[in-house]
Amino acid sequence: MSRRFDAVTRMSGLPFAALLLVTACAVPPSGTTPQDIANYEAAVASIGCSLVTEPDYLAVGLQTGLTREQLVEMTQYQLAAKRAETLPAGGIKLTTGVCA
Repeated sequence: MSRRFDAVTRMSGLPFAALLLVTACAVPPSGTTPQDIANYEAAVASIGCSLVTEPDYLAVGLQTGLTREQLVEMTQYQLAAKRAETLPAGGIKLTTGVCA
């Protein structure tokens, strides 16, 4: 390999490594399935696409069967995956599917 190619490879690898690091953060909660993710998204959509108050979390928990801890982790996953955004007054709003 030429030195020029090697230097370009090393430099271009930095953004790729950063992308992998960001993507690695978007991991569904342990013990959940793709169906759990779909159920979560449908449940949040059914209450207006936002999770802000304790009653919002209770409603989504009842619909999905996920524990409070799993709901919090699922919400963090949605944020890390860029499938939700934080709201200025607190809470989150889904930004995909019917909530887009």
